[in-house]
Amino acid sequence: MIDDWTKVTSYFGERLRVDGRLFSDVLLDTFEEHEVSTSIVLRASGGFGLRHHLRTDQTLTMSENPSVMVVAGDSRSRIEALLPRLAELQPRGMLTVERAWAMRGDVTPEPMPEELNEATKLTMYVGRHDRVAGRPAYVAICDLLHRRGVAGASVLLGVDGTLHGSRQRARFLDRNLEVPSMLLAVGAGERIEEVLPEVIPLLRRPMITVERVRVCKRDGALLARPHELPATDGAGLGLWQKLMVYTSESQLHDGLPVHRSIIRRLRQTQARGATVLRGVWGYHGDHEPHGDRFTQWGRRAPVVTVVVDTPQGIASSFDVIDELTGEHGLVTSEMVPALQYFDVGQPRRGGLRMARHRY
Repeated sequence: MIDDWTKVTSYFGERLRVDGRLFSDVLLDTFEEHEVSTSIVLRASGGFGLRHHLRTDQTLTMSENPSVMVVAGDSRSRIEALLPRLAELQPRGMLTVERAWAMRGDVTPEPMPEELNEATKLTMYVGRHDRVAGRPAYVAICDLLHRRGVAGASVLLGVDGTLHGSRQRARFLDRNLEVPSMLLAVGAGERIEEVLPEVIPLLRRPMITVERVRVCKRDGALLARPHELPATDGAGLGLWQKLMVYTSESQLHDGLPVHRSIIRRLRQTQARGATVLRGVWGYHGDHEPHGDRFTQWGRRAPVVTVVVDTPQGIASSFDVIDELTGEHGLVTSEMVPALQYFDVGQPRRGGLRMARHRY
């Protein structure tokens, strides 16, 4: 059964505290208390926010206060009831709310909603210990998606999270086998629908969401620009957009990894922020699935760069990204129906009521 789903994502610095406790712990305790079906804490390797303070794994600032991205999802009614509490808790950063569809538990493939016909982002939450024929499940799934012609996939390891409502936290000197990882895949809606019957049996306890996206670029080829959205919907609620750029550490622009070039250039513009997530396995286009060895950390790792802004801001950021991905990368765009910014001592900007706009 495909359920109506709502996804909420929080962006902030890792050292952010609430009443003396790390905000990430406060968030995950809240999700556990309310039995939110899935959540994952992703530690970023770089990025900047509204204040344009650069954090990268090449600087001391990054090691002291890396960016963090927390993604959680459940039924629309459960997340909407929780949103006021989440907004009350968050002192700084950004909160976004997005629509999705979910398949979980003992699922059987069903026809996709019509909205997903253009292109689909498939997200799977997989435990680190899950195995298929002796290999990590995410490796087996990436190989399958690649063989079936899905445009790309990236695997991101979580450091904390909930899966089917149960809290799992990464610990020092622990194998952290139950901590969820997130596998993001992008492809044509019909291709995703065709491959799901093969993917589902590979998952011990399926937790899958699907969302509508547009594939803008693939391996340097421009396929389409992001949708031109108005600033607000018919009810006056703000509309936002998100770009996701899938590259790897080994892909360069003028001698720099593409994602570092993107962050540098966007930071020089009026972009509101960007977040870089380093993966452990993945592929895009015709490239074979790959990852890193412990002796080669960072050399071939897949990288996902996330940019969220107003439609006008996204149009400007896409021009920069288009130039920097002239030879490499997979670039997607999607609508974000609600967003709110938080800063200590400043009025909140945006709102958490989801806008509606057909496009």
